[in-house]
Amino acid sequence: MSQRPDIDGILVQWGDRLFYPGNRIVKNQPQPKLGALAARRRAAAIRERIEATVVRRVPQVMVKVTGGGRGMKAIAAHFRYISKNGRLEIEDERGETTRGKEALCELADDWRFGGSLIEDASDRREAFNIMLSMPRGTDPLTVQWAAREFAQIELADHKYVMVLHDHQANPHVHISVRAESKHGRRLNPRKTDLHRWRETFAEKLRERGVEAEATRQATRGSSRNHEPLWRIKAREDGRLRTSQASVKAGQRATATRVEAAQAWTQLGRALAAFGNAGDRDLARAIASYVRDMPAARMSVDVDRGSAPPDSQVRAVLELHR
Repeated sequence: MSQRPDIDGILVQWGDRLFYPGNRIVKNQPQPKLGALAARRRAAAIRERIEATVVRRVPQVMVKVTGGGRGMKAIAAHFRYISKNGRLEIEDERGETTRGKEALCELADDWRFGGSLIEDASDRREAFNIMLSMPRGTDPLTVQWAAREFAQIELADHKYVMVLHDHQANPHVHISVRAESKHGRRLNPRKTDLHRWRETFAEKLRERGVEAEATRQATRGSSRNHEPLWRIKAREDGRLRTSQASVKAGQRATATRVEAAQAWTQLGRALAAFGNAGDRDLARAIASYVRDMPAARMSVDVDRGSAPPDSQVRAVLELHR
């Protein structure tokens, strides 16, 4: 009699690929095996993320680097912009709050001379502008609290200021962080950093009882490029005449979406074949979710190489039958 497959092991293997892409498998190096209790806990966490994504359709956080200042002149201009020229309260990394034009001048001087001198114009990026946002209806003060907790973890040892914008459709927080830390190390956000930042922000929101997820675009079947800040602002102000968005169509982006489809397929098949009644319900929810994905037209069968379009989607939709 054949041995029953380890459903928890399958969930951890494919769930990590889907939700935690930083956990790459290194060839020729055996991976440490999880104990039975650790595996059950990890599998339970994967089930929770699957349910949040495909059943409850939990809102996605947005963490985006919107630019940065090459010199103190640009940085000070951003201070004025996010604070509405001093009318909104600015909070720094020490938790101290200020308001007004005079406070903005003092803040600019503190950044200019607090560490390596920042000239009015610089050849390198001296600050990064970050925006953390949640959909309409989220409590703005909770978004602010989560952003504050996020900054204390991810931007430790850096000067930064943050401002809550709660007067627009989506509550969001603008953060301006000095690129050079107090110890002389420079911030250089990469794609993996941004994903971790989103995970941290979502985790802090959940700590306050706000449902939030930080799944990748590929996991959601999305293929849209992030919009520039000017387009977001124009839409909020009602000045945007077209809603056309660019689509990621490169080889790497396509491969990432195919990998995500593979993971969804393996998870759905395992839950349907080897799970309990709740797992089978979850498998059917996966099938419905994949069917509704914006970029649900996959053209590669990961099990057999080239195949007709939609092969991955059909594999998951078979779970309905």
